[in-house]
Amino acid sequence: MKVLILEDDELIADLLETVVSGLYAGAEIQLAGQLSDALDCWEKAAADLVIADWNLPDGSGLSLIKAVRRVSQSVPVVMISGRADRESILAAANLGINSYISKPFTVELVHQRLGKLIDPASVTDIGLPTLEERLASAAEAGVQMSGSVDAGTVLALFQRQDDLTPGQLAERWKQDAALTAKLLDVASRSSLKRSGQPVQSLKDAITTIGVPMALNQALALSMDMAGQLPDGRLKTLARDYQQQAEQVALQAQQLAARLGERGELHFTAGLLSRVGEMVVLRVIQQHLESGESLSDDQIRQAVSGWSQTLGNRVKIQWRLSLSLRELVGAIYLLQSDAVSRDRLIMRAAALKAAGEENTEQCRRLMRRLGFAESDEQDKDDAG
Repeated sequence: MKVLILEDDELIADLLETVVSGLYAGAEIQLAGQLSDALDCWEKAAADLVIADWNLPDGSGLSLIKAVRRVSQSVPVVMISGRADRESILAAANLGINSYISKPFTVELVHQRLGKLIDPASVTDIGLPTLEERLASAAEAGVQMSGSVDAGTVLALFQRQDDLTPGQLAERWKQDAALTAKLLDVASRSSLKRSGQPVQSLKDAITTIGVPMALNQALALSMDMAGQLPDGRLKTLARDYQQQAEQVALQAQQLAARLGERGELHFTAGLLSRVGEMVVLRVIQQHLESGESLSDDQIRQAVSGWSQTLGNRVKIQWRLSLSLRELVGAIYLLQSDAVSRDRLIMRAAALKAAGEENTEQCRRLMRRLGFAESDEQDKDDAG
């Protein structure tokens, strides 16, 4: 399934992409910020669903709708616009749109309207690609990773969003790897345009985009039903990987705190340490839902063979800063001549989380960080 989204506001475009990818697993989504780009996309390959804004930097979204209707009367078209007057709605309706959504909109409304236009259960991948083909496609185009945040909880937060601070939301969501990465990605886009610097902490990300947009992003992810893992084997693996990531995050935060640092960035890096494995599991679940079957060995081989590739892909896709990606990388590999204290912290945290605190490598790292072995023994005795 191919979806074309024409929207010049990057935050809204990203939110729509999240909703669509949650509804239609495996959908190929093209984002266009200008009318000319959208027309080019349509001419090269017709979409199965078109979502268009009205007012654009280089024209009107109505022009795209006209182009679509010249070719097809059956392709669902949704107009999303700040125009809510009767004349505008009628003008769009006369072109044969299927739905008109006025801004500001709620995620629930978009989710509901799109679900009525195309039944998610009817969307299947043509040609039944192999698992390797799906993984290769995800490595090239990226993949949407779902979070564990509950929709009902997010909706409750909407009711008191005026009283919520970025710090409160950051504290609540700090252990959700998918939501953390998503908010860092969205906020970094805005921050890069203004200051040229990416956002590196969850609190700063929420501050940058605002509490309302952060809640919308969380709600969109919570509705990503395709991202759940009904297969018991995958669910168990995902739980294990999440626990491992949380342990690394906690160890890194504690080490940083002992060295007088806040540890927020170290915690985030630890939380993101297993995103590659989680993304592979998501793709495997999509493959199973298409009617295919996989043995335990095939699942293990896919995770082992693709987690690093897909992990690197989504970190770039999410626009994580280079410094944050380097901290995540240090969890797995640390050059012998590395001098960055932050990287030493991450590698030591990984070893401690894996129960390897008594190995020579971990002891050497702790000494380089300035911890005497007697300090560690005292800490263990106190624990």
